Amino acid sequence: MTSLLTEKRFAPLFLTQFFSAFNDNFLKNTLIFLILFQMAGPQGESLVTIAGAIFIFPFFILSGVGGELADKFDKGVVARRLKLVEFVAAAIAVGGFWFHSIPILIFALFLFGVIAALFGPLKYGILPDHLKMEELPKGNALIEGGTFLAVLLGTMAGGFAMQGGGDPAQFSIGMLVLAALCYASSWYIPATGSAAPDLKLNFNLFTSTRDLLKTLWRDARLWRTGVMSSLFWMVGAIVLSLLPPLVKTTMGGEELIVSAYLAVFAISIAIGSAIGSFLSSGRIVLLPAPVSMIFMGLWSLDLAYEVASLAPAAEVHGVAAFFSTWSAWHVAIDLAGLAIAGGIFIVPTFASIQAWAPAEHRARIIGAVNVLNAAFMVGGAGVIGALQAAGFSLAMVFALVGGVCLLSAIWIFAILPTNPLRDFISIVLRAFYRTEITGMENIAKAGPNAIIALNHVSFLDAALALSMLDKDPVFAIDHTIAQRWWVKPFLRLTRAMPLDPTRPLATRRLINAVQGGDSLVIFPEGRLTVTGGLMKVYDGAGLIAEKSGVKVVPVRIEGFEATIFSRLNRLQVRRRWFPKVKVTVLEPVDMKVDPNLKGKARRQASGAALYQIMSDMIFKTSNIDRSVFDAVVEAAKIHGTSRICLEDPVSGALTYKRLLI
Repeated sequence: MTSLLTEKRFAPLFLTQFFSAFNDNFLKNTLIFLILFQMAGPQGESLVTIAGAIFIFPFFILSGVGGELADKFDKGVVARRLKLVEFVAAAIAVGGFWFHSIPILIFALFLFGVIAALFGPLKYGILPDHLKMEELPKGNALIEGGTFLAVLLGTMAGGFAMQGGGDPAQFSIGMLVLAALCYASSWYIPATGSAAPDLKLNFNLFTSTRDLLKTLWRDARLWRTGVMSSLFWMVGAIVLSLLPPLVKTTMGGEELIVSAYLAVFAISIAIGSAIGSFLSSGRIVLLPAPVSMIFMGLWSLDLAYEVASLAPAAEVHGVAAFFSTWSAWHVAIDLAGLAIAGGIFIVPTFASIQAWAPAEHRARIIGAVNVLNAAFMVGGAGVIGALQAAGFSLAMVFALVGGVCLLSAIWIFAILPTNPLRDFISIVLRAFYRTEITGMENIAKAGPNAIIALNHVSFLDAALALSMLDKDPVFAIDHTIAQRWWVKPFLRLTRAMPLDPTRPLATRRLINAVQGGDSLVIFPEGRLTVTGGLMKVYDGAGLIAEKSGVKVVPVRIEGFEATIFSRLNRLQVRRRWFPKVKVTVLEPVDMKVDPNLKGKARRQASGAALYQIMSDMIFKTSNIDRSVFDAVVEAAKIHGTSRICLEDPVSGALTYKRLLI
């Protein structure tokens, strides 16, 4: 995951977002401490609430415009201009701090909110422009983890800057240095070009937001995932807003304890994001969403139970004294568990929005989701505030949050846009075999229906193929294998059709399925390899590929041949329970056969053409030098040898090739 942080296509965006989030929270928390320092009592607390609302308000009215700007213009250029304005906002904040002017600081905070609202659709909309689909969860995990870390550091820096009433010089240096770093980083964000150059901007803030929400509503899949992400932000905002009164009023802790709990929360979010990225690497996997939401609910309920059992505590001074009790550690564990589950939840959820949104509308879709997020956060905070005013205790509020999470988990599972079985298989393969899939975008390049042709190395290959695809494919399965008892349960869970070379009608059914819009998963060899290399390709499989008239997507599986589920013996391969599995999806190809050939000759030519595609796939995904390969082939032909074996100089894997001589 961290390799992305060293690449120009991602690192500048990450740093720009990190420094920007740091500066937002540095200013916001400095302002909060200044307000409380100058205006003690209820008036100061209400002004703190108003300041928070002022920062959030631009997300309601400007996310739509931000999405339109990011879609119409080059996102890198828009980022640089926004960060230049942020430098101006930082200068205004510096002036406000020197004069200890709360109105000027609130105006600067509003400007930061405006910039954040306009930058939000861009920062998430640009990721699919520079990252492959299988890298989106990694990119989102790094952005989410980095943002929460920046929030924590900005909060702590604001507290340090206000020690002793605040040092204007320290504040000024901090604000301006962070703004300069943010602006400098934005200059290295790679260009993206315009996604929708003909888009007409709508500067009516309310109608543009309304129209974006309507667009989001029309796509049920995007709307539901948008609501799912908003549930996460609502729960997170509520829990973080309840943390200061929990520590100070109920547990008797100091402000430093709040920072310690914030650190636990931020680090745990980063851990959860990393786990979510790992589980969903390679494809969009949403099964972790309802499962992690259940755990968010359980941790919230446990936190409610612990808070309810706490007696009002006297003020405790010092971190060591505070954490000398089990209750302090119990609360920390509950916060960590809730945050880890939240990180697992949000990474695949937001990655799905990025992947499913059309490129020409992506930034606007994300802008609409940001509006939903803000609405849920403000609405949730309003409801919680009303309940507290009505006499609800902190324990009752945490219990309510837990109940909402559990009900949300039921709803998410009921409307889950992805197939739970495929998601489960994908997670298992990723967790135990560390499966890495590259080239997933090539499946989309093949069109809505294609033939996915895989080499056959183990009994796990079919499950892997099912987990890779976003829609249910048709499986072509050898008719004799289909009769075996241990295969029949799999057939009930999938759309499988027998492939019988002796029955032309069965072949015709498979061809019709592909021509009707279904993708077909086929193992051209028809049986597991017993050599470690490519076996003979059946002519029937080639005929289906040729007659269907769709593109063939070659897929190479490496690693499963070393498991107990293969047919290779210990002399051929070193057996392991859980070897690392690598899957490479190559560019789709057209399979062409001489149209003048008929009958058996055409069938044989189709088989030979498919064999050539699969053979080329093995060659392209190995490290064997082409000139060496060609020389060995020529020598084999001279000596009348029909089979050669080459060793990959990097992996040591053996590649067998049957020569058609």
